[in-house]
Amino acid sequence: MQIRFVATITLTALVFTACSQPPAAPQASAPAAAVPASAASLPTIGGHPDLNGIWQTMNTAFWNLEAHNAQALDDFWQMGAIAAIPAGSSVITGNGKIPYLPEAAAKRDANRANWPAADPEAKCYMLGVPRVTYHNMPFQILQGDEGSDLLMVYPFEATNRVIYMNDASEPPIDSWMGKSSGVWEDDTLVVTTTGQIDQTWLDRAGNHHSLQLKVTERFTLLDADHIQDQATMEDPLTYSAPWTVEMPLYRHIEANAQLMEHKCVPFADKLLYSDLMGLEP
Repeated sequence: MQIRFVATITLTALVFTACSQPPAAPQASAPAAAVPASAASLPTIGGHPDLNGIWQTMNTAFWNLEAHNAQALDDFWQMGAIAAIPAGSSVITGNGKIPYLPEAAAKRDANRANWPAADPEAKCYMLGVPRVTYHNMPFQILQGDEGSDLLMVYPFEATNRVIYMNDASEPPIDSWMGKSSGVWEDDTLVVTTTGQIDQTWLDRAGNHHSLQLKVTERFTLLDADHIQDQATMEDPLTYSAPWTVEMPLYRHIEANAQLMEHKCVPFADKLLYSDLMGLEP
């Protein structure tokens, strides 16, 4: 039975006015880029945009941040078309590529060749930042009054991530999720995360980082149901230059939206202890 472990967030009520006029004829011009709504029209809490709710990406960044074709997973041929990597566009700004240093690119290739066994996700380890945000499960933001810390909750491995709004000190020790410190810049929540161990990956394609990774995320509420999420990675041991991913987050608006716990430890036992259990690789 699925266990409900986070209370349902009461979503800000929205009022929609039906339009009596017929829709305009289609336009040939390209759509304009997303622009944040005016501050007066956004829901607020404690004087800042209200990010409370359950959010999720709608892309394949969790498979590969870079552009990729659909691909069969030959080791899982018994599952047929179910076991296939879906095609996806790059979510990286600029040229769409991660600017790896040569040795780091070689490590990426080795990670990719040893997937899925080498992937920390397969072993039920915490996903790290920013991977945890664009994982293929929703997550919840809990935001209080002015000056209070924020909490981000993720179903995978029951991960809780505190965004410290009044403590920008260095983390005392490196960890899977590092330490996240936040500040408001106008209507954008800027979160800086450091102190992550170097064992987390950025996706299932083996993209990785070192202990020196610094992640700067920017969460901008576009309207009541969309957040523009931008994350910049800086790591001089792995990349030749900083690089940025960008994607929208979509609010879950279904009735009684809630997170469902995903306690993955039992699912990883055979992978982690196959030798002790006498299982074939």
